[in-house]
Amino acid sequence: MHVMNFSLLAVSLLAGSIAPQASAQQLIKIDGSSTVFPITEAVSEDFQKLKKGAVRVTVGISGTGGGFKKFCRGEIDISDASRPILAKEMADCRAAGIKYIELPIAFDALTVVANPKNAFLKAITIAELKRMWEPAAQGKVTKWNQVNPAWPDQAMKLFGPGADSGTFDYFTEAVMGKSKSSRGDFTASEDDNVLVQGVARDVGALGYFGYAYYVENKDKLRSVPVVNSAGKPVEPSLENVINGSYEPLSRPIFIYVNAKSADKPEIKEFVEYYLKNGGKLAKEVKYVPLSESDYKHALDNFGKRKTGTAFGGEPEVGVKVADLLRRDPKE
Repeated sequence: MHVMNFSLLAVSLLAGSIAPQASAQQLIKIDGSSTVFPITEAVSEDFQKLKKGAVRVTVGISGTGGGFKKFCRGEIDISDASRPILAKEMADCRAAGIKYIELPIAFDALTVVANPKNAFLKAITIAELKRMWEPAAQGKVTKWNQVNPAWPDQAMKLFGPGADSGTFDYFTEAVMGKSKSSRGDFTASEDDNVLVQGVARDVGALGYFGYAYYVENKDKLRSVPVVNSAGKPVEPSLENVINGSYEPLSRPIFIYVNAKSADKPEIKEFVEYYLKNGGKLAKEVKYVPLSESDYKHALDNFGKRKTGTAFGGEPEVGVKVADLLRRDPKE
């Protein structure tokens, strides 16, 4: 008994002696979208270097929906999101007393990819994408010629993000006109690298994910031009997102900051650093930066702790960031 007490005492003394050192490093916890991950990771690396080890930033990729679950439970400081917060997540945050600041940080061009050996797919329309991916296609539309009779009688294999992904939400909203409306018989993953490998291995495959993952894997994949509302097939690129011709598959992406966390000096500094350097770093990791005035406006909204969302619980297709930043947010 005495020995046990002595060992407990020794452990507590030891813990006491190392505690100050352990708490010297401040921690910022981020999780969420795999699409937003490359930018947040780039910002985090630079910020940690700047702070010379005084701050540690962890960045997870549990998908936009997975990130919001943790965020609305108060487990993380910042949620990476490739779509706006939805009504159910707003209610969860409200119930937990969590207020948040919504900050657009860049644009992404959602990219449709095919196997490089696919010679017939020169471009794709939104109607064709709908025929492939709509719930009614499940178990029925399994060959390319069922989508377009000019295409071959060849098996079609589909790869896409899982249901927790904001990319899945945005794609289904833009293509089907209804978020989460999709066939279920496709290979789904929250890890975009799994989707890259799937399409790269199968000549009859088609998939979609964020532009950065396509650029990183250009040698293994081919991007498919998407026919826009003017009837023109347009390649995803930085220029085509900025000039507005790559539509409807380009979208703003976000970080959500817990308003209480924002009062901690290290988190305030990190978010300000993100908004001041995010444009340059977004470009480096192949995303499309917002305009300088949009970053300034976002910084101003953050400084004023403007909480809530400009969307009101529904995703929107084709919205301008400048308009979003001006809206009165809802909680």
